Amino acid sequence: MTPAALALLAVAGAALLLGAGWAAGRRHALRGERAAGLDLGTPVERATFHTLHTASLAAPPLRAGLTEDAARKAAKRLRSLLGTEALCLTDRDAVLAWDGPGADHHQRRAMARVAVMLESGRSQSVRTECQRPDCPLKWAVVAPLTGEDGMLGALVAYGSQESAVLVRAATEVARWVSVQLELSELDRSRTRLMEAEIKALRAQISPHFIFNSLAAIASFVRTDPERARDLLLEFADFTRYSFRRHGDFTTLADELRSIEQYLALAGARFGDRLKVTLQVAPEVLPVALPFLCLQPLVENAVKHGLEDSTQECRITITARDAGSDAVITVEDNGIGMDPALLRRILAGERAGGSSGIGLPNVDERIRQVYGDAYGPVMETGVGAGMKITLRIPKFRAGVHSSPPDRQPPRP
Repeated sequence: MTPAALALLAVAGAALLLGAGWAAGRRHALRGERAAGLDLGTPVERATFHTLHTASLAAPPLRAGLTEDAARKAAKRLRSLLGTEALCLTDRDAVLAWDGPGADHHQRRAMARVAVMLESGRSQSVRTECQRPDCPLKWAVVAPLTGEDGMLGALVAYGSQESAVLVRAATEVARWVSVQLELSELDRSRTRLMEAEIKALRAQISPHFIFNSLAAIASFVRTDPERARDLLLEFADFTRYSFRRHGDFTTLADELRSIEQYLALAGARFGDRLKVTLQVAPEVLPVALPFLCLQPLVENAVKHGLEDSTQECRITITARDAGSDAVITVEDNGIGMDPALLRRILAGERAGGSSGIGLPNVDERIRQVYGDAYGPVMETGVGAGMKITLRIPKFRAGVHSSPPDRQPPRP
């Protein structure tokens, strides 16, 4: 299911929840008004507010997937939403969470009813057959919870009597829960995609760059052993950062430090032909951004400025504060390229070289995280060099830098 379809389902689910939780919401809203002496609007408005508020509290745990912890946190909110005597959430094999009375003698029976529901795939309303006179759980509604791979489990709502309203309400709430679970699967798919893209970048960096760097370091071992030592330490720090294991995001400061190490190694290879200007506003250094999203841009500048040319290469890297955004540019005076060729590279129609993976990778990851409005702006022409501009929001929900792997102190 596409993200757009999931969004439509979420909106539809919210509308259905208004009806599902109206009675319980109205009762709680009236009770709260009497206790606090507040005027929160008409009974319908109060019920609407209560239903939406309760749903908003239940949604975040469910976005983590159908786990015991998520089910435990969501079950109480969902029971309040439905106004039932008890409620449980299950996967295909066991009860994950139970809220309300009756857990001691109803859980085993609950899974037997869930197994029947999983075979039919349809909600069921059944008598509990409980013989305890003091137990209020006389009827149960078993509704399926579905995901991308089919039925994941069930929502079981218990009442004191048979009710068509409870059947409809529990079914609609189960559908809403299913939408949240599908969104959690979408989040995990996106994370796996980003990890795969980072692995692709690492695969590109390793063979070509490592060989050339070690060859450059070896050339200084006899003539300038101190420089060879410093370059070897830079190489170790750069590869440690590039192959770190923690997180999809880093800080601009850490990314720029890695770029400085990369340029130091490139400078050892190309000598005075490489001229670098770095201008960074201190206030943007803590900004979080996708891991390894700048290094491919600088590598592209080195390739087209030095490897594909015999002239001096000037690379300018700037990062400035622009209100709610940090604006980062990487500019070179290299050979540039035909804009039509660049469009084909970004579309994945042409591979090969650093541009074949690096530029499309960065473009796609930036758009995935921040939206199309934040896609990189690339200006180039044959013989005119290239300028790439990134706008990175200073704050974005879900974008938090992870601490880098701990590095041993330099000797």
